[in-house]
Amino acid sequence: MPQTLGELARALGLVAEGDTSLPIVGAAEPADAGPADLAIASTPAYAERLGEGRARAALLWDGADWQALGLAGAICPPRPRFAMAGLTATLDPGPGFPPGRHASAVIDPRAELGPEVTVGALAVIEAGARIGAGAVIGPHCYVGAGAVIGPGARLREGVRIGARVRIGARFTAQPGAVVGGDGFSFVTPEEAGVERARATLGAEEAEAAPGRQSWARIHSLGGVTIGDDVEIGAATCIDRGTIRDTVIGDGTKIDNLVQIAHNAVIGRDCLFAGHSGVAGSARVGDHVVMAGQAGVADNVTVGDNVVIAAGTKILSNVPAGRVMMGYPATRMETHVESYKALRRLPRLAREIAALKKAVSKPGASD
Repeated sequence: MPQTLGELARALGLVAEGDTSLPIVGAAEPADAGPADLAIASTPAYAERLGEGRARAALLWDGADWQALGLAGAICPPRPRFAMAGLTATLDPGPGFPPGRHASAVIDPRAELGPEVTVGALAVIEAGARIGAGAVIGPHCYVGAGAVIGPGARLREGVRIGARVRIGARFTAQPGAVVGGDGFSFVTPEEAGVERARATLGAEEAEAAPGRQSWARIHSLGGVTIGDDVEIGAATCIDRGTIRDTVIGDGTKIDNLVQIAHNAVIGRDCLFAGHSGVAGSARVGDHVVMAGQAGVADNVTVGDNVVIAAGTKILSNVPAGRVMMGYPATRMETHVESYKALRRLPRLAREIAALKKAVSKPGASD
């Protein structure tokens, strides 16, 4: 970790201004910063609270007058939020897992571990698993038979990687994530009411076929294939495919409590926020952003560069580049216009009632 403001700036590919010898031991919000902290005041609004703390240096915005703010030094990048990515990576001490293999870990002798792999307490690695160099398998993790995990991976506490899952380099999984569980796929001997309702869009009653019908599982014979530089959040689940693999493209980042169902194909550099979900056999293009609680229905295709607003439900195919909002999803500008019209309805109803009353008075002329 860099020890001075100047060293920290150089590590980020930036230039420090003022006293570059100032010691830096951590980062803090402006009001909480001590003399050895780098205060994070990336906008003028945040900088207003610098006087409440004791910071001598700060991460500011391009062109900021750091001397007028009472600082002895500063870093003023052109894109402060992007600089935050490098700054936090540089200052992050990590989860603190000790290097090496813990004595309580259970590693099958037929597993292959690359050099400098860390295996935490009570972790289990099954036969045929292959783990790349420098990977960290945290405590209580499970890596199934035949699974492949690329170099530089980082599995936090309690991550489960199922059998025959294939994961690329520099993968990160937060606590409790599950990759490679069975897909949620069941069928009845005769046509079920839900199938009839879907086929007719509710035009027919969703009555079940005569007699008792139990759900039979369709087993998941496929796996999960994940590219390089993918991150998944805590308690997120990615199901294995039925016949072919569920696929997550390079660079995709997935938040906590997200569900990716069987056979789904997710493109490169997507960003999925918490509580979002992609149903079975859906295809999502590259650079797609899904905000919190957004959802994509099964067998739907979403094009590249689509932005899906919070709570939006995608029920049909979406062309590339669209910004979608609402339930059912429409273009954002259309949804906003409809919402404005909806808010005007009570007033419009009152106006119509007044007009009806006026024209229905006795003696009113035609």
